[in-house]
Amino acid sequence: MSTSLVVYVSFAGAAREAMTFYQSVFGGELSIHTFSDFGIPDAPADGVMHSELSADGFTIMGADGFEKPAEGWGKSRVHAAFMSDETDRVRGFYDRFVERGAQVTQPLEKQVWGDLYGELVDPWGVAWMFNIAAPGGWAEGNGEA
Repeated sequence: MSTSLVVYVSFAGAAREAMTFYQSVFGGELSIHTFSDFGIPDAPADGVMHSELSADGFTIMGADGFEKPAEGWGKSRVHAAFMSDETDRVRGFYDRFVERGAQVTQPLEKQVWGDLYGELVDPWGVAWMFNIAAPGGWAEGNGEA
């Protein structure tokens, strides 16, 4: 896997509907994972924690989890997501954002799906997501590596 930048769209409880619509427009393979798939407490069991549409030449990802932006997320419902297995490169991006004043909303650390993941918001309100695939982790096992 090389490093790629992926558009990640936040939906107010409509991720399944929107992503299914996008699949009808673009074709491609759609995967949808709920909060219950990952055993996430205090979240709607059938809510979409992560969805991914892989079409020819691009990927769109989405979730229900951001219906009310957390403090620091700004007003954006679109997030830029780095997906990679290049640990040093992507950790460097994350660290340089932090050094330059970005607000950390999720520290870059190991997650329940096995990958390193972190989030931050830059000084202009753009939300950035960083997912570094662990060998044998969720992303690698789902064709992202």
